[in-house]
Amino acid sequence: MPDLMAEPSQRPSPRKKRFSGVVVPHSARWYQKLAAWLIANSLRALALTIRFRWQDNSGFFDRPNGPAIYCFWHNRLALCTAVYERFNKKVNPTPGVAGLVSASRDGAFLAEILESFGAQPVRGSSSRRGPQAMLELTTWADRGYDIAITPDGPRGPCYTVQEGVMSLAQLTGLPIIPVGSHLSRKIRVKSWDRFQIPLPFARCEVRLEKPIRVSREADDTERENLRKHLEETLKQISGD
Repeated sequence: MPDLMAEPSQRPSPRKKRFSGVVVPHSARWYQKLAAWLIANSLRALALTIRFRWQDNSGFFDRPNGPAIYCFWHNRLALCTAVYERFNKKVNPTPGVAGLVSASRDGAFLAEILESFGAQPVRGSSSRRGPQAMLELTTWADRGYDIAITPDGPRGPCYTVQEGVMSLAQLTGLPIIPVGSHLSRKIRVKSWDRFQIPLPFARCEVRLEKPIRVSREADDTERENLRKHLEETLKQISGD
């Protein structure tokens, strides 16, 4: 029993409260769910007016190849589901797609939008819930799902590929397909990534490049070289 009459410097320090390492992602509020539904349907209508042009340099879709990890910059999120449904889903059908989304409040809103398109949101980032998210993504990959990742998200720096995608590719054995897109008409939001909002009747050029594979035996140097290669490829095919 602690001596309450002792001098403050001699009293035993109170025990600090211990917290679990499990991070619970933020859930969407009712108004976020409503806004997500409205935005999802607006994007569907907008995508119908976009004139897509495809340039597939990957060679991955010459025959059904199973799931892959699709990488595109964070500021191209607005049309990612339209691109997936109009190209990838048709030429290389899989059970579905799982996308990495931040565990933050903003991530909860984005997760609702993805669910409106039938995608499976996996909540986490390098700073929050990273190990849990990696495990969930690996599980979806084992089920045959494609994986969608914005390698510079959720906070940037813009156009800088983070290490996580290389670890995921090494764990799952899935190839990374770099996906770039360029809009002829768009609005750029004043955000860290200068998010792009397509304007109606714009032209969208989509390029897919050769798969990048990370072997199970790859060391830190090999992963870093492949990370740089992915970063340079995405910059080249994005047209910014």
